[in-house]
Amino acid sequence: MRAHVWVSGRVQGVCFRAYAEDEAAFRKVAGWIRNAPDGRVEAVFEGDRPSVEALIQWCHRGSPASRVTGVEVAWETPRGERGFGVRH
Repeated sequence: MRAHVWVSGRVQGVCFRAYAEDEAAFRKVAGWIRNAPDGRVEAVFEGDRPSVEALIQWCHRGSPASRVTGVEVAWETPRGERGFGVRH
């Protein structure tokens, strides 16, 4: 499965991306994450359904210092992502 995710709230400058990278590694989810210009965090998660859904659920909580106010998900066709990384 592939999910394109946008997370709103206080999600930049609070180590959201670093924590998400750790969560993705733990769940063996591929893809990427970055700070979006509009203040949200944008990510792509690709892997098996339970792992991708668990990572989306994690996004609702976020890092300890974050305050998530919304999570938008668009399901897409998998593209064969390998590894997980922070994009700048």
